[in-house]
Amino acid sequence: MASTSAHSEGAELGRYLRARRTQTSPEHVGLSVGAGVRRTPGLRREELATLAGISIDYYVRLERGKETRPSPAVLDSLARALHMDDQEGQHLRELAARAARYVSEPPPAPSRTVRPHLKLLLESLRPNPAYVISRSMDVLAWNRGGLALYAGLDDWPARHRNLARYLFLHPAARDLFPDWDRQITACVARLRAIAGTAPDAPDLTNLVGELLLKSPDFAGLWERYEVTGRKPARKTFRHPHVGTITLTSQSLHVEGTPGQRIGVYTAEPGSPDHDALLLLDMTGPQPAHPARNAESGGGRPRRD
Repeated sequence: MASTSAHSEGAELGRYLRARRTQTSPEHVGLSVGAGVRRTPGLRREELATLAGISIDYYVRLERGKETRPSPAVLDSLARALHMDDQEGQHLRELAARAARYVSEPPPAPSRTVRPHLKLLLESLRPNPAYVISRSMDVLAWNRGGLALYAGLDDWPARHRNLARYLFLHPAARDLFPDWDRQITACVARLRAIAGTAPDAPDLTNLVGELLLKSPDFAGLWERYEVTGRKPARKTFRHPHVGTITLTSQSLHVEGTPGQRIGVYTAEPGSPDHDALLLLDMTGPQPAHPARNAESGGGRPRRD
């Protein structure tokens, strides 16, 4: 069982290296390319091995998941050779650390229970849209604006509400976001980063499996294995009920509940964007017992 687990984790490390290698052009790392047509997209294995100062045989073993204990020096050399940024390099080290150790059983799934004081906090943030989401972007609790901001999300049953699922599968999402391409790229990068260090977690594998099956856009981005691309702090919505609004977003980790985050959108008081938030808060769906609905898979929240 130990060897099987190590091989699985080593395969994930190899997939990440291959994705980064095939998306790194020779010109980007200072290599001159002849006039002939290259069959390999990006760098060849031997080119990357040379740049990193390791043997080609050793690198091939890494990429095939057969070598699971690269040294910190090797990882640093590969990160430099591939011009990884800090987040990409950290992800490489996390995958290597996981491949090097035997995990006897997967960690428990993150809690979906939202504590009562967090629901009170969401209400206190009105009219600013706010919600609690899980690491896999399930919407676990919300205030009025937090649900209404994502136009049409309240059409789905509570347990089905997920921001990644919304971006790729809800027909309103493309119209809501003028920069939809940028939004989905950042979304997949976040899921990729989490799934790389918890590849067997059911909350992630179920969502990814569904999106791979239903969305060609998701499948194409997932194959690229990018782990950077945070969403911009300023976000514009073309909302069907309150018009175009630009808001500042903030994401906060929930202390004592790993995997949960609070998302909040704000606008300058007195501005047209803030006026739009007031309207959204007055007309949005009533979040009656949102956490209970999320657990039970109940129907749409009540409206006043």
